[in-house]
Amino acid sequence: MIFSMDFGFILINAIVLACIYGTLAIGISITWSSVGLINLAYGFIFAAAGYGAWLCAQYVSTYGAVVLIAGILTGAAAGLLVCALAFIPIHDKPNFTVRGLIATLAINLIGTQSLMWWFGPRAKNLPEIFGSWKIRFGHVVLTADKVGNILTSIIVVAAVLQWMRSSRRGLEIRAMMMNPHAAAIVGIGVRRTGFYVMAITGGLAGLAAVLLSQTYYISPFGGLTPMIKGVSIALCGGLGSVRGAVIAAILLGLNEAFTSVALGGQYVLITQFVLIILILLVRPRGIAGILDKAREA
Repeated sequence: MIFSMDFGFILINAIVLACIYGTLAIGISITWSSVGLINLAYGFIFAAAGYGAWLCAQYVSTYGAVVLIAGILTGAAAGLLVCALAFIPIHDKPNFTVRGLIATLAINLIGTQSLMWWFGPRAKNLPEIFGSWKIRFGHVVLTADKVGNILTSIIVVAAVLQWMRSSRRGLEIRAMMMNPHAAAIVGIGVRRTGFYVMAITGGLAGLAAVLLSQTYYISPFGGLTPMIKGVSIALCGGLGSVRGAVIAAILLGLNEAFTSVALGGQYVLITQFVLIILILLVRPRGIAGILDKAREA
C-alpha cells in the first residue's frame, strides 16, 4: 500500500514537473533552432512574469484566468526586451552565439537585481488560480493545482505548435528552424522573426512561472533554478528538437520526483546532472540524435 501511494505521488509529480519545465525547454529549443540564440535571460523573464502576475492579482483581479494571462503577457514583454537588447544589435555580428550568450547572461543578472531593488527580497505568493478542489483515485489524490498545471501547459504548448504549423508567421519560424540561411535568402526577415520567437518563448516562460508559483513563491532569483532545469532539459533532448525536449522533460521529471521522495530535494540537481551526463555520453547530440536532425552549433 505504501509503495502504491508513493508510486502514484511520484508519477503525478513527475508529470507536473515535466509539463512545467518542458514548457521552458521547448521555448529554449525553439529560440536556439530559429534564431541561433541560447537565451540565458530566462531566469529574469521567469521572475518578471511572476511579478507581473502578482501585480495583476494585487491591483486588477484575482480571477485565475486573468492572473495567468497577465503572467504570459509579462513574459512575452520581457522576451521582446531581451530580443531588442541581445538579439537585434548583434545577430549579424561575428561570434554571435558567444556574444548572445554573454548578453543574455548580463541581462539576467541586471534584471534580477533590478527586480530585487524594486520589489525587495521578500517572496510573494499568487492566489490559487485553479481553485482548491481535489479528486481521489484510490490512494492517489489529484489537487486542483496539479490538474490545472498539466492541462494548461499541454493546451498552451499544443496551441503554440499548431500555430507554428498553420499560420504564415509560424511557418516562417519553422523555416528559420530548418535552415535560417535559406529562409533569409527567400525573404524571411530575421529581425522580425526574432521578435515573434522571443515573444512566444517569453510567453511560455511566463506560463511556466505562473504554474510553478502554485507550488513555490515568487522571488527575484526564483527563476534561476527553473532556467537551469530548462536549459538542462533542452540540452538533454537536443537543442532544436521539440520532441527531444518533451522526452527529456519526462525523464528528468521522473528523476526529480523519485529523488525528492527517495533521497531528498537537496539531491535533485546532483542526480539530474548525472543523468544528463550519462545521456550525452551515449548520445552527444542528446535524445534528438535518435529522433531527428537537430541544428548544429
